[in-house]
Amino acid sequence: MADTQTAKAGQAEPEQPEKQPKSVRVVLLALMIAMMLAMLDNMIVGTAMPTIVGDLGGLEHLSWVVTGYTLATAASTPVWGKIGDMYGRKGAFLGSIVIFLIGSALSGMAQGMGELIAFRAVQGLGAGGLMVGVMAIIGDLIPPRERGKYQGMMAGVMALAMIGGPLVGGTITDNWGWRWTFYINLPLGAVALALVSAVLHLPKKRSKAGIDYLGVVLLTVGITAIVLVTTWGGTEYAWTSARIMELTALGVVSLVGFVFWQTKAAEPVLPLHIFKSLNFTLMSVIGFVTGFVMFGATLFLPLYQQAVQGASATNSGLLLLPMLGAMLVTSMVAGRVTTGSGRYKVFPVTGGVLMIIGLYLMSTMDTDTTRLTSGIYMAVVGAGMGCLMQVTMLVAQNSVEMKDMGVASSSATLFRTLGSSFGVAVMGALFNNRVQDVMTERAGALGKGITEKSAQLDAASLAKLPAAAREAYQHAVSAGTHSAFLLGSAIAIVVLVAAVFVKEVPLRGGPAKPSTEPTDAIPAPAIEAV
Repeated sequence: MADTQTAKAGQAEPEQPEKQPKSVRVVLLALMIAMMLAMLDNMIVGTAMPTIVGDLGGLEHLSWVVTGYTLATAASTPVWGKIGDMYGRKGAFLGSIVIFLIGSALSGMAQGMGELIAFRAVQGLGAGGLMVGVMAIIGDLIPPRERGKYQGMMAGVMALAMIGGPLVGGTITDNWGWRWTFYINLPLGAVALALVSAVLHLPKKRSKAGIDYLGVVLLTVGITAIVLVTTWGGTEYAWTSARIMELTALGVVSLVGFVFWQTKAAEPVLPLHIFKSLNFTLMSVIGFVTGFVMFGATLFLPLYQQAVQGASATNSGLLLLPMLGAMLVTSMVAGRVTTGSGRYKVFPVTGGVLMIIGLYLMSTMDTDTTRLTSGIYMAVVGAGMGCLMQVTMLVAQNSVEMKDMGVASSSATLFRTLGSSFGVAVMGALFNNRVQDVMTERAGALGKGITEKSAQLDAASLAKLPAAAREAYQHAVSAGTHSAFLLGSAIAIVVLVAAVFVKEVPLRGGPAKPSTEPTDAIPAPAIEAV
């Protein structure tokens, strides 16, 4: 941030670079802890779910433990971004951490499945502000040109959460009990609260306009309906059932009404003028497709390796290491190159190409594919994701004014979340249908009966199958992943097309020039040196 501040006083230049990085690192540590809380939660809890059901009962409501959290997170994400823009980012972020910790504590104390679902929703409300708060505060503290230096840190946290989540969840559940999968958030959250409160000092804001309550309701109803359609469609209800049709209609009507109201509201939740920026709109599309592909890949890859390649389910997180490792390395390279040169268009283009190729290669995997070969294919996809994950947020934030940093961050996060929801639903439906068809072809009525309730068998169920049925299931899973990844490869073409149209607008906060441009100047928030 020193680049934009020191132009007015030459004598401040030698001192600022020494103080700023130290304080930024402390704030970033707190932000990364909060980011990890949001990302780890579902993965840790997912591992503990069988134990939770055994203790609390309520198997028929099991899916709502995850769905309630996801719904609350998705619906609250844009609201947290707007609150930060209107009333100050620090207060909104601290509030989201507190709500998340309250939800965590209550979830750990739940005495029944109904209570757990309700408390998970509270936790999700807080989680909606964690990721948005992290991204928006980083957008305030660090100019886009310098932000690439820290991309590796963020990508590392994401990779660590995805790999370590199941391992940590299993370890905690086995040794301390499932309640500690929630209680573990409390000390980590307390550290984040203390660091943010003590070190982060952002300008206080006070908007005279009230919160757009009608916009909040319409957006919440629309997002909730969409997430429920993608969650229930093809599983709880048939895609053509009356319930899915009703939810689809409700979602469409609500979102159309929301868009209309945003043109009338005094302080809209999601100001539509940010979409006038071509780059921002393109980054929203790229983020949606990246979420679609990434979460679909992380869902089906462990399933393929367990069912077809005989890998252990206990270490399922480690199965994604080639993809996540490649994602981490390329994200760090992209960040360094962007910081050094100010050029970034090459990364969305390269990321799109690598994702298309990698997903196509993964669609060719069959029952004879070795782990080395599948690991190489995963690394190609991971390299593509690494080129996209942080650059999309970087360009999106660089495309709006500082006053809209919160809604820009929340919109980018929301589109990625919705993309992941659609990806899991669409790729999952395609996978399930293909598995059912192949099982029927290869094992007749027996095969259809085996996968009638679910096309995804756990290790215990798979081990109990007769040899012929197990072989048929392996071919079926191979065929299902072929269809899912081939669809992903086709969808990834959208990323490449969108990336081609990105305009390489100079990143704010670059090297100082003799003649400064007032429109690019960003007022730097005060950060206490440590």
